[in-house]
Amino acid sequence: MNTPFSGKKILLGVTGSIACYKAADLASKLAQAGALVDVVLTEAATHFVSPLTFQSVTGRRAYVDADLWGSEGHVQHIALGHSANLLVIAPASANTLAKLAHGIADNLLTVSVLAASCPLVLAPAMDGGMYNHPATQANLALLEQRGALIAGPGEGHLASGLTGKGRMLEPAELMGYIRLALGRGGALSGRRVLVTAGGTQEPIDPVRAITNRSSGKQGFALAQAALDLGAQVTLVAGPADLPTPVGAQRVDVRTAAEMHQAVLAALPDCDVLLMAAAVADFRPTAPAENKIKKETGIPTIQLEKTPDILRDVAQVRQSTARPHVVVGFAAESEALLDNAERKLHEKRLDMIAANDIRAADAGFGVDTNRVILLHASGKVDNLPLISKAEVAAFILQRVVELLAGVAG
Repeated sequence: MNTPFSGKKILLGVTGSIACYKAADLASKLAQAGALVDVVLTEAATHFVSPLTFQSVTGRRAYVDADLWGSEGHVQHIALGHSANLLVIAPASANTLAKLAHGIADNLLTVSVLAASCPLVLAPAMDGGMYNHPATQANLALLEQRGALIAGPGEGHLASGLTGKGRMLEPAELMGYIRLALGRGGALSGRRVLVTAGGTQEPIDPVRAITNRSSGKQGFALAQAALDLGAQVTLVAGPADLPTPVGAQRVDVRTAAEMHQAVLAALPDCDVLLMAAAVADFRPTAPAENKIKKETGIPTIQLEKTPDILRDVAQVRQSTARPHVVVGFAAESEALLDNAERKLHEKRLDMIAANDIRAADAGFGVDTNRVILLHASGKVDNLPLISKAEVAAFILQRVVELLAGVAG
């Protein structure tokens, strides 16, 4: 499976910090994801971890300051800087941040940064007092102004024994920042994508609700795939215990009415709407103010329809021509294609992803999906059983094509 990291050349700079042990894990994760990782350690970093550690997890040579004056000498930093798709410094010490901010190039890492023209991700790691110092804050502000993506730091226990802000982010979270940086300038750069995900909960009383088994995984995967292509992403999510993709603006909602309101509020600025949420069709007409007690007998719960989000989106779209592309989802247990095709035309969608929720290996709660994409043009894409991330990437490629058609 291809990932956004596949074949990307990443230059990982490692500076002097106890967080160096996290850098080895980060290098391993990047390599496992398909990236080609070259590592440059400062002299201070070699006091915490050896170049051999990184060579072992990346399968590629790790460089130290001595290589700046080695047999390849004056061209080594040029080769490293020019060949990289992305430069990441994790951990980035206060000393190295100061050097980068002021253009000081006195070791292989800093001179390689000056030679590079690719995006730069910095993951600060230092004691709380050092991070909060006005000089460090000014250096970070200057680097960010120049286009560097600052990842963290987090808060927690520091090497000094104090607790505060200064911990390097964990490798899994850093992967999100790196992914975001790699997506800059992608096919959806400058586009705004609105994604809905997860189920809704319609209250019966203060403790009970009508809901469904949607995990939100497919919607979150769509948000990540849009970020991978450089889009600005707003993610309207029903209750879902999933981490927010780095770079997405998350709006948490609970009911269909709240999701309806959030979608319509975000709609005017959006180029694309991906309506992956499993929104409840019905809700109790009059939720009980207090918990319904079983001693009072079996209650009768009257239902009413919830707001039809896609119907209202179609009306907005008719008058404003936005969003340019709208994609719906149809999770069905019978007459899959008939129901999906009817929804495609009734809601004036450009494309709909239909999946059979009866399949144990696809749909709700699992990491894989098997969908059929029906296009308003009549085109059909039959996707085999693949991961939800792969489904999302395929759908976003089709969205790119649809946007190109609108522009044409």
